[in-house]
Amino acid sequence: MLCRIGLLIVAIQLMGVVIAIDSACAQAKAPASAAAPSDGVALGSQRADANSKTAHEELVAKARKGGIDLYFVGDSITRRWGCSDPQWAEMYRNWQKNFYGWNAGDFGWGGDGIQHILWRMQNGELEGVHPKVIVILAGTNNIGTRPGGPQKVEDIADGLQAIVSTCHRLAPDAKLILTGIFPRNDNMAVLPEISSVNQRLAAMADGKSVFYININDKLADPDGRLHDGMTIDKLHPTVQGYQLWADALKPILTRLLGPPAATDHAPPPTADPSIRQDNEAP
Repeated sequence: MLCRIGLLIVAIQLMGVVIAIDSACAQAKAPASAAAPSDGVALGSQRADANSKTAHEELVAKARKGGIDLYFVGDSITRRWGCSDPQWAEMYRNWQKNFYGWNAGDFGWGGDGIQHILWRMQNGELEGVHPKVIVILAGTNNIGTRPGGPQKVEDIADGLQAIVSTCHRLAPDAKLILTGIFPRNDNMAVLPEISSVNQRLAAMADGKSVFYININDKLADPDGRLHDGMTIDKLHPTVQGYQLWADALKPILTRLLGPPAATDHAPPPTADPSIRQDNEAP
């Protein structure tokens, strides 16, 4: 009501200011820290921004090159490990150290929720790739930074099950490795939701075609507080954090793929299109 009164008063004085105040009122109603909407998580949804569309096209082209036995999919946590952006070069060196010889391809994209990952996989990024192993880490952007209740947890779990089903449909011979959502400390109140989703994720594993790993006890203390040096921003891992993930993956990968070869024929990593465009600008 106060927002409406304020708008009415200012509208009489200056119409151009009303839009800014209306936007501020909208932000007051829906804080930036609110969790991502959970409706439709199990349905694929395309990102609308041009940069994400370009990145998707480039990842489809990467998928069509073939030669990928180990397929990683997820959001920015996955992407930063195996991309060619210069600011994440240290992460990529760690990626090569751990996965070279297994023909690994990174199909993460920053800011993606489960619904966006689903859409990308359903629209060319997994079609015809025929990987032997798919590593999945998804859901932190659906968790967000504000608790949403039991229905939110169920919606996220349904979305993760949809990713598993999509992998089975598009890559029926692939083994899946599900990774528990990492702790995030930008709001400690969401940690119980992460634990609840991870419990449902663990239940999807059968130890034969679907495996589950959880490194949260190494990233954080029993209360979920991240150990020093694990992340750069209370969410995204440092090289030390990525190495813990690699250490959990490698025994399973060796069992499923054998030891890494001396050569690697995976396609080269992709970069954020916006960074490339900035570098090309006069």
